[in-house]
Amino acid sequence: MNVLRPKKIWIDLDNSPHVPFFLPIVEELDKAGHKVFLTARDSYQVCELLSFYGLSNRVQVVGRHYGKNRLMKIAGTCFRALQLLPLMLRENPDLVVSHGARAQILSAFVKGIPSVVLFDYEFVSSIWRLHPHWIFAPDLIPESAMIQARNGVMRYPGLKEDVYAPQFRPDPSIKEQLGLTQADLVVTVRPPATEAHYHNPEAEILLDAVMEFLLHYPDVRVILVPRNKQQEHTLRIQWKRWVANRKIIIPEHVMNGLNLIWFSDLVVSGGGTMNREAAALGVPVYSIFRGRIGAVDQSLASKGRLTLIESVEEVRTKILVKRRATDQWATGERSPALNCIVNAIISLVEHQCLPGHHEVTS
Repeated sequence: MNVLRPKKIWIDLDNSPHVPFFLPIVEELDKAGHKVFLTARDSYQVCELLSFYGLSNRVQVVGRHYGKNRLMKIAGTCFRALQLLPLMLRENPDLVVSHGARAQILSAFVKGIPSVVLFDYEFVSSIWRLHPHWIFAPDLIPESAMIQARNGVMRYPGLKEDVYAPQFRPDPSIKEQLGLTQADLVVTVRPPATEAHYHNPEAEILLDAVMEFLLHYPDVRVILVPRNKQQEHTLRIQWKRWVANRKIIIPEHVMNGLNLIWFSDLVVSGGGTMNREAAALGVPVYSIFRGRIGAVDQSLASKGRLTLIESVEEVRTKILVKRRATDQWATGERSPALNCIVNAIISLVEHQCLPGHHEVTS
């Protein structure tokens, strides 16, 4: 596509899942001839993933995570918004885009720059009723659950994870990197996001039950994937004996999440993204998330692509520990979800980012 006057699009990577999600979107916007300015927050594994995907030199890291205290979260959001304002004034973007980056939304509101916010969990807390100009969401989320947008809503097909999963290419060297053998039955476990506003402590009880359950299987090796260094430290102490004898393996470095899932026999996760990544790849997955279950996960559960674990008893009765036949993964072209999102962003930045434009076609 030829662009007479390239537009500048600012994308903010606020959380770990945003890095692989936005990677193909950025690539397509680059191909379309637009300038993409990237910022990121130093939270969870964002910086490690930026390095893993070769984006470190392109991204300016601004601000950090302020823990689970609600007042500190609010103060941290306001402070990061102030940190972003000089960059916004200097770069002067035509459109800002994020997957719910509150500080970016706030700074864009102050400057009056049109904003696009993507989300796939309708119970995420909004930012003081500062509605973005446009909302992009999966078509699995009902209209009645939509966060209000000033100008319009765009629905894209499938899952957020469908944006990047089709480009995945399996790399079996991950087994050697982790010290796994052909005899191992591999279970990847992702702890709950204990610092998230939607966290329910019941998920931590279920995590303990899951670990006790899995560790009794002689051929099981658990790949435990903490969300940050603090959580890793706590889990290493709690499961010290099992980590020492490598019944539990905690990766030393960030890894390709899709690749880890693909070479697992099953996945148990207390968060949304890894659950949906497993569902996108067709790997058996069990959710111990105990917050309000969103429409996307409800849909996956109803179709048998995700199993919800709601009690300690269900850990024993619902989780099926068995080997999975790894079929050949067919790497696809650009997914319908990616096409829809990229085309909508380009349409907005080229034609609709002016007062008076109020519609987004899905």
